Amino acid sequence: MEKLVKIYADGGSRGNPGPAASGAVLYDENNNALAQIGTYLNDNTNNYAEYYGLITGLEKSIELGFKNVEVFMDSLLVVKQMTGEYKVKHPNLKPLFLKAISLTRQLDSFKIFHVRREFNKEADAVVNKVLDEESLNNLKV
Repeated sequence: MEKLVKIYADGGSRGNPGPAASGAVLYDENNNALAQIGTYLNDNTNNYAEYYGLITGLEKSIELGFKNVEVFMDSLLVVKQMTGEYKVKHPNLKPLFLKAISLTRQLDSFKIFHVRREFNKEADAVVNKVLDEESLNNLKV
């Protein structure tokens, strides 16, 4: 069996909508950190940022050559939409959902799990670091 990558993905928005960022941290099957991605998303919603974290994590895992992916997120909405339990109704989320689904189709196996926030601290820390850095940059006029 090909190697497995674990993605911890998160997103956040200060204000919802407001300044938003996504984060993803990738680990190999031995829990060695492989990559960390943080992206500032301007003013967006929390759910938009959550999806963006998932997408960047999937893109990075594919770029690194992984075909077996497990994703861990604290966004119940994204997890249930990705598993087909919930429909994607919001027009701003539909393109992100379709992008995420198209990325999963490039994989041999894909599983997504909902975890409590305390089990997603690394990805959350990436989100907050990006938001804090952007906030500092805006103070330096």
